[in-house]
Amino acid sequence: MKIGLGLYRQMLNERHYKFAQQLGVTHIVAHLENYFSANPKLADDAHDTSLTSGSWGMGQSGDWTETTFRTLIDDLARFDLKLAAIENFAVQHWHDVLLDGPRRDEQMAHLKNIVRAAGAAGVPCIGYNFSIPGVWGWTRGPYARGNAMSVGFDAKNIDPDKPIPEGMVWNMAYRDKVGPGLQAAVSHEQIWDRYQRFLDEMLPVAEEAGVILAAHPDDPPMENLRRSAKLINSHHAYRRALSSNPSPNNRAELCLGCLQEMTDGDVYETVAEFARENRIGYIHFRNVRGKVPNYHEVFIDEGDIDLARIIKVLKDNDYQGVLIPDHTPELECDAPWHAGKAFAVGYMKALVAANG
Repeated sequence: MKIGLGLYRQMLNERHYKFAQQLGVTHIVAHLENYFSANPKLADDAHDTSLTSGSWGMGQSGDWTETTFRTLIDDLARFDLKLAAIENFAVQHWHDVLLDGPRRDEQMAHLKNIVRAAGAAGVPCIGYNFSIPGVWGWTRGPYARGNAMSVGFDAKNIDPDKPIPEGMVWNMAYRDKVGPGLQAAVSHEQIWDRYQRFLDEMLPVAEEAGVILAAHPDDPPMENLRRSAKLINSHHAYRRALSSNPSPNNRAELCLGCLQEMTDGDVYETVAEFARENRIGYIHFRNVRGKVPNYHEVFIDEGDIDLARIIKVLKDNDYQGVLIPDHTPELECDAPWHAGKAFAVGYMKALVAANG
């Protein structure tokens, strides 16, 4: 097993590469989308009733080319780091794929070119989250040990049926002005049909390019949110997603926290199954307390998942891939993000070392 670190777009620089190198991680999962722009809010304000409350901002424009990927890989190599994956397509690249809008075919063609460019540059994996509302409904608060700031979800504190304005998807705007109309409601049959078409068109290209496509589960894994049906919101649904197309390049961007938040299934059994069947692209290694409709993200050593047991399960099933810390609570210091990641990485390295 390999320990990595996830870096957002604004962190793809020498300072953060050196930080990763000093932690002793070997791999980076990179986000090229710029989520946090235009005065974003990571978590929703339960008292803000505006349609765009909780929005992360405007999705980036521009293209991702073979040069984009090669430059990133070369920059990482100067710090003895390897690229494990690109996480998420840009909203501008595929909003009508998610919405089944008029530009769907054009955007699918563009996604295929991105995958081809990634393969040519040597990108091994692209993670994605096939969701219309995206990560939405969190509140921020002192939910972790010692009142450390983290995020949580409680359906009683939000309006889970708050509609999405036209011009938004995945909690981000894809055009300059959103509204005044609202996105149409989406049923389970519709979202699964869109997803099946996406897989069937994308996976032959991914196989040819040598790129794994790894599906992230829904967060929060509700049945419906913002009038949109959720796709991978249960252990059963995750199995359905992976069996929807038998391609070996169809894998899981396996988020342990999301698995634990789900109301069905057993996290240890599902991890063992996916590892045994070589269905894991990479793993988000995090912990939570509670399940939908009420849970909080906490430090990796205090939640409901026995992460030492997870490492043993992975080892017993010969998982050779990458683990990255994810959504770490903030430590009380001048560098809360860095301190939180450093604690998580150290803990993860110790667990892996203890299991040989």
